[in-house]
Amino acid sequence: MEKKKVSAKVISRREIASEIYDMWIETDLVMAAKAGQFISVYPHDKSALLPRPISICETDRENGRIRIVFRVAGKGTEEFSRYRIGDRIHILGNLGNGFPLEAAEGKRVLLMGGGIGIPPMLQLAKDLKTEGKAVETTVITGYRNGELFLKEDLEKYAPVYLATEDGSAGVKGNVMDAVGAYSLQGDVIMACGPVPMLRAIKRFAKENRIEAYISLEERMACGVGACLGCVCKTKEKDPHSHVKNARVCTEGPVFLAEDVDI
Repeated sequence: MEKKKVSAKVISRREIASEIYDMWIETDLVMAAKAGQFISVYPHDKSALLPRPISICETDRENGRIRIVFRVAGKGTEEFSRYRIGDRIHILGNLGNGFPLEAAEGKRVLLMGGGIGIPPMLQLAKDLKTEGKAVETTVITGYRNGELFLKEDLEKYAPVYLATEDGSAGVKGNVMDAVGAYSLQGDVIMACGPVPMLRAIKRFAKENRIEAYISLEERMACGVGACLGCVCKTKEKDPHSHVKNARVCTEGPVFLAEDVDI
């Protein structure tokens, strides 16, 4: 399905942690949405020039809804946090490639999410459970503090191990500290989070000969390939530009870890 700009309706909006908002929107884009993809939301304020890319947290095809969870980080997302039930918004989707579910078939899968990289892990955990491809799925999440948003949602589909930066819940530290503390093992990793976390996962995967897929969505700005702010270095040359790079928002955001230089 090709990406398209559509009008959508806000079904619900609530704050689930400090400056982190949960929103359900009604749109037919849900029918083709995949775990790891994202949508771009256009602010009503015309001074905010570009749409804001936000990952798909969960889909509800039966009721025609997409769930997004986002952190207020600037003018655009601050506007989104004030939307009310029934408001109409414009979104562009579905964008990006998503996580390869087929890579999980017959394997033990570790899903790792850090901070605002946790939301896309929910639909991924849901898909892995409902489609039954993975032998075993384990979720590891990293939070700043004890505001454990989406933890209970994730626990519906897989066991959740967590780390917090301040040590207020789970292991003190990050997702890799949790992996070590709980002696977690897997055959394939699928992850989303800040670049330092993904860098550590890439190193861990290489050392342990584990296949790892990482989402670099934190690197995106416009989300539509226009600003070139999300370019990352790659192992292979891009067939169009003939240089070793890729736009995260169009060629990604999900990459095989060994294929990108982060």
